[in-house]
Amino acid sequence: MKGGLKDRVLEALQGAGGRPLNKSELARVLEVSPKERGQLRSAIAQLEREGRIELGRKGRYGPAGKAAQGTDGNYIEGTIHFPSNFRKHGFFTPVDPEQLPKAARRDEEEGRERLFVPAMRTMTAMHGDRVAVRLQKSSPPKWHRHVKRKREQMKRFGEERYEAHVVKILERRNANLVGTYHQRGRFRYMKPDNPNLPPTVDLTHVLPGATDGDKVVAELEAWDSVHVHPRARMTEVLGAPDAPGVDVLTVIHRYGLPTEFPDAVLREAQEIPDLVDGEDLSYREDWRDRDVFTIDPADARDFDDAICVTPLENGGWELAVHIADVSHYVKPDSALDREARKRGNSVYLPDRVLPMLPEKLSNGICSLKPAVDRLTHAVVMSFDGKGAPGGARFVSAVIHSKRRFSYEEAYKFMKVPPGKVDELPEEDRSITRHLHRAWELGSVLRKRRFAHGSLDLDFAEVRVVLDENGRPTGIEHVEYDESHQLIEEFMLAANEAVARHTKNHQQPSVYRVHDDADPDKLMEFADQARGYGYQVGDLTNRKELQKLLQAIKGKTEEHALKLGLLKSLKRAAYSPDPMGHYGLAKVNYTHFTSPIRRYADLLVHRVLRRSNPAERHPAKDVATPSQARLSEIADHISRTERVAADAEMEAKDMKIMEYLMGLCREKADRTFDAVIVDVRPIGAFAELTGLLIKGLIKKDSLPCDHAYFNGATQTLIGQRPDLKLYAGQKVKVGIARVDLERRLIDFELVER
Repeated sequence: MKGGLKDRVLEALQGAGGRPLNKSELARVLEVSPKERGQLRSAIAQLEREGRIELGRKGRYGPAGKAAQGTDGNYIEGTIHFPSNFRKHGFFTPVDPEQLPKAARRDEEEGRERLFVPAMRTMTAMHGDRVAVRLQKSSPPKWHRHVKRKREQMKRFGEERYEAHVVKILERRNANLVGTYHQRGRFRYMKPDNPNLPPTVDLTHVLPGATDGDKVVAELEAWDSVHVHPRARMTEVLGAPDAPGVDVLTVIHRYGLPTEFPDAVLREAQEIPDLVDGEDLSYREDWRDRDVFTIDPADARDFDDAICVTPLENGGWELAVHIADVSHYVKPDSALDREARKRGNSVYLPDRVLPMLPEKLSNGICSLKPAVDRLTHAVVMSFDGKGAPGGARFVSAVIHSKRRFSYEEAYKFMKVPPGKVDELPEEDRSITRHLHRAWELGSVLRKRRFAHGSLDLDFAEVRVVLDENGRPTGIEHVEYDESHQLIEEFMLAANEAVARHTKNHQQPSVYRVHDDADPDKLMEFADQARGYGYQVGDLTNRKELQKLLQAIKGKTEEHALKLGLLKSLKRAAYSPDPMGHYGLAKVNYTHFTSPIRRYADLLVHRVLRRSNPAERHPAKDVATPSQARLSEIADHISRTERVAADAEMEAKDMKIMEYLMGLCREKADRTFDAVIVDVRPIGAFAELTGLLIKGLIKKDSLPCDHAYFNGATQTLIGQRPDLKLYAGQKVKVGIARVDLERRLIDFELVER
């Protein structure tokens, strides 16, 4: 009866001449008896969940696609994003924010308006899909952790709130599903890794090599309703879940990352010479006899940047930042260019790199290797003794790098006392003095930057050490010492100089922008910091925020609090408008220094060359994209950057979890130092000191008879024996459970 009633409801709405009907009118049209009214309500609700009908004004329903909720009377198109793979609700970002009613434009993230999508209104949308939505007014929450602040927001914005309801999937961002293959008799299906999907995906085609329990990739063929199983065809067998490299492959396919270059791209790359052509040197400045050198991670293979610092007679310095001249080899709209734009950036995973450019370029002719000629696009800047910038010029150049330093090697030479330099081998003396001179400038630039309000958002990092089979064998801490700071300051200076130049010459370009912090979110972060016992002032005052960051420096909770601050700030992105960078406290900023691994930088190289009157490169007059086209590209590469960051984080966390499981297999009762970073009604979240990974101490697992959550003090309080858990508390924990598929860790409290 219900299935037939659904069809009758659809026919009634489609035959109503475009006039929406409410439930009572539908009951009269369909001649539904009072006893069947419950079935009618159920049929209407199911049709609405499936997106086949929609609720319009005054409680009236119409077929999907007929009623409109945007300001211009049409459905609003945009992208849906889910906060993680394990939350059912999502957020909708419109293509054109002007379509939103004014009251719906207040919730901003990453510089773009977004709307909440309730879990029951996401239809079959997946992360990153392009969707059409209708807007629905919703009442403000009845309770909020920060009630007073929420009331102030309601007073400022009024009581009118909106949420988005998905009515149609327009385009799948990634139709690939990753999961575990199962066969039960003749029934062949896949259990997807993503818990937001139904637990079963029916397979219409299975590859011959698949065996029960294998990790596989399947291409989604149809998924029309949340009440039916998706259908997909198997496209690739990754292998047994514990086979080497399969875990990272699942991440690659889950995020739709490309693993191979098209043939046309590889053919184009092969046509590029392995050595610098002498004809390319006639219009370039020759820096081959200068002490130019590189500093990069020990395992790096693509060297984007090289530096040279020269003292000036007035007590200042000349800084030359040489950047690989990728734009010389990658021509606009070539196969290489189109593929680089599509990828947006390189992706760095624990056991491999997915490069933006083929290896022939990224590790070959474009990489600034030592002892070979390489073409560069250079920024040559002058600074006085206090680090104030003077002039800057931009040149096409050729270098012959004198040395390739790892950060560790450079730091070792930087720490040699000046009086001991003459005791070094002859080949090390000159370069050591150069490093000392470079840090003199770098340290001055760093002090000046923070004096002007830049925020210290540098994070402690860990690197997972893998064996030849990709299995984790250790965790290394990446020390952010003076060698890292030196390169950071020089790259920031070059990026700022380029941004200032392209802006002043009014050339359409791409900028790196970071919107000002939201005061309400800063207030929430201040509450978090107070939970750790810090005295916090008004964080909308940049000096107060810097003061707090200085206070937490080197403390156990530094990483957790900096993550909390990042969550309260908007995300940096790319834009054709030079709107400034909040975190760096810079009015002009762009990305120029990594064209091997970021498409934004490659674009900026072309713009700079076009806007530079002194440039003699033959490609100076090559057309660059229009402002409108740059806006599209900026949005695209901002998305690819976010996808890459999420994939890198997930893959690293998986390897750390695998490492923890190995430690616990060696010693079941192993304990770890941790710090409580957040307390919720379900339990306390803790971060392992040194490993920088979080897990949950469940309330029900606490070693006490009864525990309850105190919302006023944000603490977990236990009785018999007395126990209290709060943010900032140092504890010892053991590993109770590791769920690699869902990337979740449960801790058990051992000592506090």
